[in-house]
Amino acid sequence: MTTTLRPAGPEERHDDGRRARPYDVCVNSRRVGGIRLATDARFGPTAGRIVDLHIEAPDRHRGRATVAALAAEEVLRTWGCRQIELTVPAEAGAAVRLAAALGYTERSRTMSKPLAAPPRLPANTSDRPIGEAEYPAWRDAALAEHVRTQRGQGMDRARAEETSAAGHRALLPDGPDTPDQVLRILAHDGADVGSVWVALRMPDQPGGYVVDVRVAPEHRGRGHGRTLMLVAERECLTAGRATVGLNVYADNAPALGLYDSLGYRPTAYLLWKPIL
Repeated sequence: MTTTLRPAGPEERHDDGRRARPYDVCVNSRRVGGIRLATDARFGPTAGRIVDLHIEAPDRHRGRATVAALAAEEVLRTWGCRQIELTVPAEAGAAVRLAAALGYTERSRTMSKPLAAPPRLPANTSDRPIGEAEYPAWRDAALAEHVRTQRGQGMDRARAEETSAAGHRALLPDGPDTPDQVLRILAHDGADVGSVWVALRMPDQPGGYVVDVRVAPEHRGRGHGRTLMLVAERECLTAGRATVGLNVYADNAPALGLYDSLGYRPTAYLLWKPIL
């Protein structure tokens, strides 16, 4: 039997080079599932995504998904893509194992934590809102860190700078006065040691979301990252959010250890691989 992809709709093309198309997964012309392919909104037209892949129940466990995923790579190569990524829910163990067998590795993961009682901050520690005078320096530092992170993931500098600036403008159109966005500075023994940015409303997020948390280099290793996360949890609870989520890159071992110790658990894995 031969498993193939058959276009299931017209190709979508956009002026910025983005494209997408749905396909039927077929075995000897019989439809057994579907897959949707697209270029990645962050990395641009040279990065592809498997947006969705499903196989109908009677045809599962027969290698259909494996062949469909490999066929997707061939389609994306013809689009000029040099890498491919997909997002797998944490509870989908079989899909995670399949992706690993196909050579995908973890780029980042989303994590979430249910919230109960507001946490108490350590002694000699306080926090305050980021004011208008402090905001430009904080914004510039946050953008520089985001660009550095995206560059580390393989994004070219120009695109990293463009997407980082666009993301900040979209989420913080009114700077520190933007509704449902919380920007706080943490101080310890009178010295500013770090900051946290919490979105109280975020697309596709059921609760609050930690967008950015940073400790000044000279103050790292002293537990201030943990305290900043407690500030984030307190702000979410104060706003009536029952959960808080975040995204963390796979190579950030200290952050992964911190979030795990605070009770955050994976909700999804973003996986990727190069396609040459």
